[in-house]
Amino acid sequence: MKKGILDVCVLHAISKGESYGYKIISDLTGVIEISESTLYPILKRLEVGGFVVTRTAEFSGRLRRYYKITPLGLRKLKSGRDDLLEINSIYKKLFGGRL
Repeated sequence: MKKGILDVCVLHAISKGESYGYKIISDLTGVIEISESTLYPILKRLEVGGFVVTRTAEFSGRLRRYYKITPLGLRKLKSGRDDLLEINSIYKKLFGGRL
């Protein structure tokens, strides 16, 4: 389940506009903890699934890979958001909003 949540968080960060690894991690800081070693396999999985597309561009003398969400990715994001809302509703019913 956590894998799905991380996918939704990454897609949400990218849905705001084209982004790159370090920026995605920065955008998610304070929301969910994610390391580079966790992020890049997620991005690769999302790319292979057609949820994001990539391009490479030079930045400060280095190549940087940029990620952009696709229409399929936007649908996955909406579906994931709906799933999270349902999970949240179940959590509140079971625990009254407390652990």
